[in-house]
Amino acid sequence: MSPDDYLESLEPVGWRLGLDRMWKLTTALGLPQRRFASVHVVGTNGKSSVTRMVAALLEAHGVSAGACLSPHVSRWTERTQVRGEEIAPEAWAEAVAQVAAAAEGVNRTLEDDDAVTQFEAATAATFVALARARVKAAAIEAGLGGRLDATNTIPSQVTVLTSVGLDHTEWLGGTELEIAAEKLAVLHDQSTLVLGRVSQEVRELAERVAGERAARLIVAPEDPGPEIELAASGAFQRRNFALAVTAAEAFLGSVDPERVAAVAAGLLVPGRLEQIAASPPTYVDAAHNPDGAAALAEALPTLAEGRPVVACLAVLVDKDAPAMIAALAPVLRAAVCTEIPPQALLGHGRPGARSRPAQELADLFQAHGVEAIAEPNLEPALRRAAEIACGTFAGVLVVTGSHYLIGPARTVQGALTGGGD
Repeated sequence: MSPDDYLESLEPVGWRLGLDRMWKLTTALGLPQRRFASVHVVGTNGKSSVTRMVAALLEAHGVSAGACLSPHVSRWTERTQVRGEEIAPEAWAEAVAQVAAAAEGVNRTLEDDDAVTQFEAATAATFVALARARVKAAAIEAGLGGRLDATNTIPSQVTVLTSVGLDHTEWLGGTELEIAAEKLAVLHDQSTLVLGRVSQEVRELAERVAGERAARLIVAPEDPGPEIELAASGAFQRRNFALAVTAAEAFLGSVDPERVAAVAAGLLVPGRLEQIAASPPTYVDAAHNPDGAAALAEALPTLAEGRPVVACLAVLVDKDAPAMIAALAPVLRAAVCTEIPPQALLGHGRPGARSRPAQELADLFQAHGVEAIAEPNLEPALRRAAEIACGTFAGVLVVTGSHYLIGPARTVQGALTGGGD
């Protein structure tokens, strides 16, 4: 059985929150997560970007570093970064095989209706791979929440709270404070908490939690400074980079400005305002909740340089599509609404997930005065959106609404332009 087949045979992430299985699994593996230092990145938005940035900054300062990321866009191997590179398929296969053997033993100790989940197995495989690679430190992105997340088995010296918004409320709570409490629960005694842009209420909660844990609290600046030229697009990425620099400095003790500038100039974040085609200029962005959509809307006018923006959008049924569309509508000229291919959801461990009907999304856009059409199938939707952006408006196309749309969009775009994924 291939690593992909094994992982996709497991119960998906999120259905069974709790740390008992993960502790049993990592104990059976020899606690690989204790063989490197770690920075834990939690939050509603910005986690993947900050995780990549922290790992790159540590590596630039001479620390052999890795990263644990989720979800992936196209390949499971994307979740494990070793010294700035995606893990080799052979090394990933070895790590997954080791986890599969350990999980078999763990499952025998559990109740009949319980078993190691997909996210636990994938996260444990990353821990194994990073330990095998002998990294000295790793930036670890939380999956869901924090307190009961499988990543909350690392002895992190620094915790980063990127942001707090209303997402995954069915698991984490219905208010920002409830969600923040779940995320802040990962903070260790006498460690460091680095805080991104949050509400005053959340900041006060963070101050209380840090005080209870005798932890140092550092509030990151909103911008890394005018001298920093960031390759990654968007004001939100400048905030993320400022947060990552603050976290790296907390971990290292100090950072070198020239090395920080070099990382900024060279680092691109897949799936975050990532350009995948030139004509029309086409970007993919993983914004999948209202705060993410607002950050994208903030970035698009600068990115488009005065040109009209057309969106190709799909949203899962458990997301707040009305609020997302309300955030995006003011900066869009037109939208083509589509649906995520079911196979893409299955390949990411979301077999029960469903896209909102494309027509429902189009109706929401039209209610905001945005010209919108519905095309449930992704390939014709992308083709039509590109025609509108390129031919009708001479504008920019952005594909957004879900992590799970990005991989299929890349593949379809490659086929439309004669390239590959």
